[in-house]
Amino acid sequence: MMASINNEKDILEMLAVMSKAVSEDDWKGTLGSMVKSLREVLVFDNLAVYVADDEGNPAEAIFARSMGRGKFAEADASWGETIMNQVMTSGKVIRSDPDEIKGDNRVLSPYVLGLPLNMLEDRGVLILIRFGGPQFTEAHVWLAEVFTVYLTNLLDRNYHKELLTQLQGVRYQTQLQDDFIATISHEFNTPLGFIKGYTTSLLRPDATWKPQTVQEFLTIIDEETDQLINLIGQMLDSARLKYGKLPMDFQPLRLDRVLVDLVTRVQSRKKDSVINLEHQNIPFILGDPNRITQVFENLIGNALKYAPGSPILIQIRKGTNQVEVVVSDQGPGIPEEHIPYLFERFYRVPNQVEKRGTGLGLFICREIVLAHHGNISVKNGDKGGTEFHIEFPVYQPKIRESGPINGGAQ
Repeated sequence: MMASINNEKDILEMLAVMSKAVSEDDWKGTLGSMVKSLREVLVFDNLAVYVADDEGNPAEAIFARSMGRGKFAEADASWGETIMNQVMTSGKVIRSDPDEIKGDNRVLSPYVLGLPLNMLEDRGVLILIRFGGPQFTEAHVWLAEVFTVYLTNLLDRNYHKELLTQLQGVRYQTQLQDDFIATISHEFNTPLGFIKGYTTSLLRPDATWKPQTVQEFLTIIDEETDQLINLIGQMLDSARLKYGKLPMDFQPLRLDRVLVDLVTRVQSRKKDSVINLEHQNIPFILGDPNRITQVFENLIGNALKYAPGSPILIQIRKGTNQVEVVVSDQGPGIPEEHIPYLFERFYRVPNQVEKRGTGLGLFICREIVLAHHGNISVKNGDKGGTEFHIEFPVYQPKIRESGPINGGAQ
């Protein structure tokens, strides 16, 4: 049987190639190598692999190769869709020969072999086509069936690899959400504990407090109330941004003016903070001033929190079609392995968990910047510290074209 196809040595070499290839990660590249090896012992012009799920969707070709005569047939080439549907329905091997050879154009006379793929999840079909013959024999069917075993293993392996990746992603997101719930519980309990404790102390009928002490207690209550309001605001903004529901009031604005006002406010509250602002004559951008302020307030707040005592430098630069802002500090920086995840929802750098925070701030910053058609990224500075780079497109006002006046001729 094998001798009628090719010599045994070639067949054994093909099987060895396929056995090794099935363990490779790049399934399409691997399948290409397997198809090439198959054709050395079983000549064909076209090969296609069709897959259909169990939800009633039409079968799709996930892999196709034109070789031999099929390589130059272009639109006239057959891909065996009719036989594919028959094999998909019956689950049996089907051979189809043309009723007659139509002239000299062999492409119009396809010999088709369809074989089912017994995959664990989806249903599949392998199609082999020869234009103008010769006919597929029992020996050819046997060898093609051997090929389908390796092909099925390859596709099943890729399916399970993708499923494992998805499950790992779900597990990762679940862990982030679990961490977030634990974090947010702590974040709420801390200010509530302060508020309740100091309020109870002030309301004690058996205690008389000095005005200075009362003022101190009220200041703490006020600050912790602001912390609660900020936490609730972050959670609401995060949910709205995730579903694209956060309202934006876009208008032409100057980033330098927005940041001058913000830096002034921050330094009035944080007397010991050192924030240097460098800017030139900056063009307008189109943005929501409150949301833009929210972005930079968060970045400055992070620098003050995670790089305490470090001066903060804010540089506003004018590019060709964009305005870039760099917010940098001279703190310890961020471990490189965590940088790709910083803008993910709920993500917090593990060695910084002792700092108060929800893991929502940078996610909110990124979503606001993206809503402004901008870009935000982070890296460690060449001399240490952290650098956030934010870019916004320059505002290009639309100029209304003038037309004829009072119906005059153009």
